[in-house]
Amino acid sequence: MISKRVQGFTESVIREMTRVNNEYGGVNLAQGMPNFPPPKELLDAAHRAIDGDFHQYAITWGTPGLRQAIADKYMRFYGVELDPDRHVTVCCGSTETMLSTLLAVLNPGDEVIIFEPFYENYGPGCIISGAEPVFVPLEPPDFSFDPDRLAKAVGPRTRAIIFNSPNNPTGKVFTRQELELIADLCLRYDLLAITDEIYEHIIYDGRVHTPIATLPGMADRTITISGISKSYSVTGWRVGYAVASPEISLGIRRAHDFVTVGAPHPLQEAAVTALSLPDSYYVWLREMYQAKRDLLQGLVEAAGFVAYKPAGAYYILTDVAHFLRRFGFPDDTAFAMYLVKEIGVTTVPGSSFYAHPELGKTKIRFCFPKTDEMLEEAGRRLEKLARA
Repeated sequence: MISKRVQGFTESVIREMTRVNNEYGGVNLAQGMPNFPPPKELLDAAHRAIDGDFHQYAITWGTPGLRQAIADKYMRFYGVELDPDRHVTVCCGSTETMLSTLLAVLNPGDEVIIFEPFYENYGPGCIISGAEPVFVPLEPPDFSFDPDRLAKAVGPRTRAIIFNSPNNPTGKVFTRQELELIADLCLRYDLLAITDEIYEHIIYDGRVHTPIATLPGMADRTITISGISKSYSVTGWRVGYAVASPEISLGIRRAHDFVTVGAPHPLQEAAVTALSLPDSYYVWLREMYQAKRDLLQGLVEAAGFVAYKPAGAYYILTDVAHFLRRFGFPDDTAFAMYLVKEIGVTTVPGSSFYAHPELGKTKIRFCFPKTDEMLEEAGRRLEKLARA
């Protein structure tokens, strides 16, 4: 009774783990959503928008004020000049932005290269678009990729390369050298770069985020996807956006128009305030999350996890092979269920981020956009592993 397209889809494992967490009363370090409020300035702006006259449809591809704010932000942070009427499309979160982008640029039979591990919607988005994903691994401990393997993945049907930097779930930040390798392939084989940069402002240890669109020759062949969910702690607002050439933007707008019509009008108005926050906000954001990274990293390592230190985003991927041997669990999913049901800490099985589940069967992902008290409580509960 359902289409072949969705027969292979399952419930999001991330959201499934939140549901299981709610059943067992665990500390939820699975789903990447803060348990603390957004900036007060943003909440005040939302209240003003709700009280104002912003309750009907906005322009399908985004309010003029928000598109201008996005263009201003790209000039401010990256020195990129955008025409808000031609280069910017506002969608319902970065997930819908990605789907509308894939629907806009892919044809049935195209191939798309995706680095794995990857955020779970990229593969299904390709399938919905009629394209076939081709996966290139990011290898621990630094999650680098083999340039030769990437080059060999390019074939006559390859249309695009998708990557996420900073990366969920690894925390990898692609270096300029890696971006240049990707850009070289795009230019050589006439490919698109589709880049998910939702964690662009959450980056650590003095690193710098470089959009691949700023590299020579890449502006017109890159679709840059971002949004306000992560940097401003409003994951439920669902305001994302794509920056692309006028031709590609037209295609994204056409797809977006029939997928969701438009993002919530009052929240688009409030998002203008988010994108206008001063530089001091971004300094605070990086320092706040770096402290939380260091706190959780210490707690999970003290509990016996082998943790890969993230360079960006707000996740810590860990290796649990020794726990699987010790407790006799067959894989990451069984161990993750044990953690929530018996230890009281909810995580995400690493295999859910891989098209080849065997590559993630010894991995577990923690997230840390939580109060220090919540992270410390998780650490206390994980101490039970030593006594189990």
